[in-house]
Amino acid sequence: MTNHGRHIGLLIVIAGLVLAVTSCEHHDPRFTTSAVEDRAAIPVLEAHQVTTLISDSGVTRYRISAPQWLVYDKSTPPFWDFPKGILLEQFDQKLKVEASLRADFAYYDTDAQVWRLRGHVRAKNKAGDRFMTEELYWEQPTERIYSDSAIAIQQQKTIIRGIGFDANQNMTQYTIRQTNGVIPVKD
Repeated sequence: MTNHGRHIGLLIVIAGLVLAVTSCEHHDPRFTTSAVEDRAAIPVLEAHQVTTLISDSGVTRYRISAPQWLVYDKSTPPFWDFPKGILLEQFDQKLKVEASLRADFAYYDTDAQVWRLRGHVRAKNKAGDRFMTEELYWEQPTERIYSDSAIAIQQQKTIIRGIGFDANQNMTQYTIRQTNGVIPVKD
């Protein structure tokens, strides 16, 4: 067989292999149509070690920090997920933290503008009162914060406990349901 015959034979073998490989069906689970069809289950954004500042009239007022932030824009309703926790801080005019809110898990419904915070929820208002609960809701349109879970509020000299509470957005005015606590009284 001549060199020319070998080259033609080699080309036929290569062409046969290419046809065999391209005609085989290969299913990579990352590229299945079900993933595309269920777009609501895939976050459009996944960010790690996030810190963002929010300003009001050119003045930095808030900071949000989270180890992980997932944005689901195609789900019903669309939402943000903070599966590894969140820290929200409010600043005064000199950028000193005057209030904060921390939780192990946070969920934000972007349509309703409602936050749901769960797991070791800890908040501190401008007066220094500390709130401790396992679940808290913050409705931004109504500027209302509430919970039906057990709550403990530590003030300067008292600790008030209850089951459920309602508060304004700044947590400076609040009502505790099913209350109990120890209040020191002078003799």
